[in-house]
Formats: sequence, C-alpha cells, structure tokens
Amino acid sequence: MYAIVDIAGQQFKVEKDQKIFVHRLEGEEGEKVDFQKVLLLDEDGKIKVGKPFVEKACVTATILSHLKGDKVTVFKKKRRKGYQKENGHRQFFSQIQIENIEGLTIKKAKDEPKAEVKEAIVEKTEEKKSE
Repeated sequence: MYAIVDIAGQQFKVEKDQKIFVHRLEGEEGEKVDFQKVLLLDEDGKIKVGKPFVEKACVTATILSHLKGDKVTVFKKKRRKGYQKENGHRQFFSQIQIENIEGLTIKKAKDEPKAEVKEAIVEKTEEKKSE
C-alpha cells in the first residue's frame, strides 16, 4: 500500500514505516503530523485517484528530527570587471517517518448510489401520475 502525498508543496510517494526528508515542518521532534492532501492511494493494486485530492484519506507521520541540508555554494562573476561574489546556502529539513496511511476503503462500483437515484426518479414519476 502506498500513497502520493503533497507535503509542503512537494509530492512524495510514501509507504508505511518509510523515512523521508521534507522541507522544515512546524512542530517539535516526536510530534505527530497529519497530511490531508493525498493525491493518489493504492490499496493492494486498487488505485484511487483524487480530483484533486482523495476524500477521507490521511497520512500520519512522526517528526524524527530537524536538521540542515548540505551546503550549496553560489558563485557569481563578471569577467574583466573585477566582480566576484561567493555565497552559501543550507536548506532546513525535517526527517519524518510515515506511521499510517488511512484511506476510505476502495469499493467496487456497486449499484448503491444508482439505486437511490432510481428510487427518487420512481417517486417523482409516481407523484406526477397521481396528479
């Protein structure tokens, strides 16, 4: 079972007990976080695609740690002008572990909603006939 989740503006394919690095999340280490923006849900080969999100689906994770990524060096230079500038950047990340993937159990398309619609149509036609 896996899900594709939107976490802090990025999409991740996650499975249960997987550890991933995401952009810094609000919350303390050890705190549980819920992600409601589930784009796709796969339960034993049955795939549910959201429009844009899967309803009643949730991914629960625990924040393991907050840390900084590797340093990225930015170097600017204009030739023959004597201009050079070096700058560095380290992105803040949070390491999370996926605890649970909850989703509305995917049902096969049965006649449940269609039967309700048919009953409503039959009732309306009977009312019109009685008038």
